[in-house]
Amino acid sequence: MDASAHIDDLAAFVTASPSSYHAAAEVARRLSAAGYKTLEETADWSEVVRPGARLTIVRDGSVIALALPAAAGRGTPFRVLGAHTDSPGFKLKPKPSTVTAGWWQAGVEVYGGPIVSSWFDRELEFAGRVVHRDGSAHLVRTGPFARIPHLAIHLDRAVNESFAPDKQRELQPVWGVGGPENADIVAHLGDLAGISGADVAGYDVITVDANAPARFGADRKLFASGRLDNLSSVHAGVAALLAAEPVDAIAVLAAFDHEEVGSESRSGAAGPFLADVLERISAALGGDRSDLARAIAGSWCLSSDAGHAVHPNRSERHDPVNRPQPGAGPLLKINANQRYMTDALGAALWSRTCAAADVPYQEFVSNNTVPCGSTIGPITAARIGIPTLDVGVPLLSMHSARELCHVDDPAYLSAAIRVFLSAQA
Repeated sequence: MDASAHIDDLAAFVTASPSSYHAAAEVARRLSAAGYKTLEETADWSEVVRPGARLTIVRDGSVIALALPAAAGRGTPFRVLGAHTDSPGFKLKPKPSTVTAGWWQAGVEVYGGPIVSSWFDRELEFAGRVVHRDGSAHLVRTGPFARIPHLAIHLDRAVNESFAPDKQRELQPVWGVGGPENADIVAHLGDLAGISGADVAGYDVITVDANAPARFGADRKLFASGRLDNLSSVHAGVAALLAAEPVDAIAVLAAFDHEEVGSESRSGAAGPFLADVLERISAALGGDRSDLARAIAGSWCLSSDAGHAVHPNRSERHDPVNRPQPGAGPLLKINANQRYMTDALGAALWSRTCAAADVPYQEFVSNNTVPCGSTIGPITAARIGIPTLDVGVPLLSMHSARELCHVDDPAYLSAAIRVFLSAQA
């Protein structure tokens, strides 16, 4: 396992993936370079889906990729690595361009649950897609472009005692100066996409931290980046899929959009995307509904989403016994209230998987007074009926504009996913 090479490639992947749409495109690009064929959902797959095929399907900001073993047929089970492509931040509103006291500003809406204070006084990039009035979509990114400014301490002496910004008034980034005549951010995004502002009929554009990922600290063992929740899992899944050698199961990478806002969309885990793809693959291999049911019953889903390392300054917020450490391997995430899907059978599978990959792992459970979040795991299990367990890389500063992990842990996770997708445990 070359953790250094893996983290460098993760940095390149994050840099190429400022939005969910860019992330899905980057996954498809990497897989296409490795020989995967990109399928259109409107096409007939019957002549393409065959044993040994390597396939990718993109839906908006989501992507599903499959590696079929040479012996794939009716009832062949699936090994699914589930992750998500989106991260918390701010989304550009309709009629976003305003001018206040000579500052050009952009109207934004909070997306998901960001640590709002972490987004102030840093260079931000706008990224996503703009759609021409003819319906064609164009990826767009600005590079360092905007900033949400703090109020000077001289004007708010209590800022270090209590900071609770008004989410409507105080979160609008500045992106230029001058009069109102040229303060049109939509036109600027259209120019970057090669279309006139008048022809931009819609857009899905978010803010992201414009600073590059970085290694630092003693022995350069620390890695800071935006969007580690959850591009660390998407990247680990891509690397694992490319290295996997599936024999007895169809290896699947399913990276969904909209997890941070509940997954209830056509491209979210609560939507029909994965179910539709698995059904079409099974049918193309000659299976009927009974064969698909048998395949699902013999399948597993590994829901991979970032988790929490013990915070050194606030360790009382963690369970007093189960205390994940940096560099000690990926987390096996457990919750009695089914916020994570890991049960005893899943725990045993993960133990075998990590042993086969020669990877350490550690268990995570929340402090009883600090309810945990959730993942696509429960949604996928309920939506598809597939046995599921939850894992992920331990982070500090989750949902900050810039998160932190140990250099070794993403590579450990990818090594374990490779074994899982190959059904070697």
